[in-house]
Amino acid sequence: MNEEIMTHVSDNMRRDALRSRLVFVLKVVIWVLITYSFTTDTGLYASYPGLRQVAYGMNTFLTGSVVISIGQFMFISLYRRQNKKNNRVRGNYILGITQIATLLNVIFLVLGLMLVFGINPKEFLTSITIVAMAIALLFREYITNLISGLLIMFSDQFTIGDTVRIGEHQGKIMDITFANIMVKNDDDDVVLIPNNNAFTVNIINQSLQNSKKLTVDFELPLAHSYHQDVLERDLVSVLEKYAADIVQGSFQLKVVGVGKDFVHYKFQLTTTKKDTGLRRKLRNDLYLKVIAYDSAQAAAAKQQN
Repeated sequence: MNEEIMTHVSDNMRRDALRSRLVFVLKVVIWVLITYSFTTDTGLYASYPGLRQVAYGMNTFLTGSVVISIGQFMFISLYRRQNKKNNRVRGNYILGITQIATLLNVIFLVLGLMLVFGINPKEFLTSITIVAMAIALLFREYITNLISGLLIMFSDQFTIGDTVRIGEHQGKIMDITFANIMVKNDDDDVVLIPNNNAFTVNIINQSLQNSKKLTVDFELPLAHSYHQDVLERDLVSVLEKYAADIVQGSFQLKVVGVGKDFVHYKFQLTTTKKDTGLRRKLRNDLYLKVIAYDSAQAAAAKQQN
């Protein structure tokens, strides 16, 4: 499963890289042609001032875009050269540089459109200063999310492809954007977690630990927790049909907390391979056995009364 995901991501990265090269070459060709047209005295722009305006706007956008693309290529190449032993699917640094390059391209696109329509960018920005402040207040949440996203992208805490637990959500990180973290859980649901939440909740990166370890947390009423040996025997019986997929002797049941009327248990084991489907089935069967044990203890207590 993981090999298929890595192959799929690798293929997508190769296609994106090829598409980026073709777009870069096209931008350079158009930029050279427009720049050359400014140096020739054909009188075309003098006769058609509107065409000169369009060409000037396109030249502004393409100049900025070409410089950004070159800078992006240099930073990413330097990063990869210094991290050849990094075996992650996709580095956060590369993701952050790509997102910043996209944002800068949008800014230059807006500047180019202003010039096309005859708007002076400096005068325009000066005139909307108060409006910009109001917009910043209205979109404060998104701006803080954007800043949080940048901090995450340039950190090594987790990256795309890692299996993490963020608050109550657990799954594999599919993408990190300026707005949120996309996590695909065991039910194949894609959960969008705002970047701000990553700084306010506990994050567990299971990919940095033993990814073959499976942990099942559950609680039982205090009155049904006196026969821990029976509970452990019931849980171990579930593992018999998965004997070939579980490291023998790796399972353990332990109490991690006691409340007023409940006991918090943790059952841990280690699988022999990384298989999301196997982990899902194991977790489901173990929870069903806990429910059956709880029902049996409740029935026994009722008979005694």
